[in-house]
Amino acid sequence: MAKCSLCRRTACYVQRYSGLRLCGEHFLRHFERRVRRTVMSRGMLRRGLRVGVALSGGKDSTVLLHLLHGYAEKLELELVAVLVDEGITGYREVSRRRAHKVCSELGVELHVRSFRDTFGFTLDEAAHATRWKPCSVCSVLRRYLLNTAASELGCQRLATGHNLDDVAQSVLMNYLRGDVERLLRGSRGHGMVPRIKPLMEVPEKEVALYAMLSGLEVGFEECGYAGESFRSLVREVLLQLEEHTPGIRYGILRGWERLRGAVATEPRPLRACTKCGAPCSSEVCGACRMVEAVRRGLEGESP
Repeated sequence: MAKCSLCRRTACYVQRYSGLRLCGEHFLRHFERRVRRTVMSRGMLRRGLRVGVALSGGKDSTVLLHLLHGYAEKLELELVAVLVDEGITGYREVSRRRAHKVCSELGVELHVRSFRDTFGFTLDEAAHATRWKPCSVCSVLRRYLLNTAASELGCQRLATGHNLDDVAQSVLMNYLRGDVERLLRGSRGHGMVPRIKPLMEVPEKEVALYAMLSGLEVGFEECGYAGESFRSLVREVLLQLEEHTPGIRYGILRGWERLRGAVATEPRPLRACTKCGAPCSSEVCGACRMVEAVRRGLEGESP
């Protein structure tokens, strides 16, 4: 059996992209050190910030909350968690209970925002009312709820559990769609609560292993709509590419960052949506337009 590169004990994980072999103890240290380096080198946090954590109860967001909770005392951070309940039968109820439990254990306030309470319909209902794929509806409305909740709660940062796989997928999706503006701009914009992604340089597989080795109660179930999304297809392609060429996800990340650095773009000027007041680039924000279309669909009109 493979031996740990650092202590010669039996390795539990082999990083194919680096050749490093790690036992459980050294994997945990290695993982935490890499996330800390990402946070520090990218200036994601500073002392005294109020940070909103997008929490779903899944592995990524639960690991993120635990790590940030570990930084909280030293950096004098004030953490609040935000969970968006989309209304996905048989999926969100379970993860919502886990989110409540972990927040109770850590002493972190949990604020829930739901599609039903805010928009008057669930994602399940929206999926049957429009021609859009459920993931398209969800991404727009989730992003809207997370930003408005973080703003209402006075957060100066909104931390999300996006890992390396998620970031590489998004870059490739934007490229394949020809969405140059989003590819170069990312999620920046005046009036938006600045987002940080502390897990952006660690692969999804390593986040899952960290959760298991740390004894965290997390969920590994996948949303029932995930298989219908464009992201799901891109995810499979990337996994195949990574298997063939270990480290390709890091190549995508570094290439994207070099491209953004070479082509400087200013955050787009935003104004208040005339319907809800949220920051947007047009007269009416995408969330309001989508909600209106879903409601028409629910009433039997053409969306």
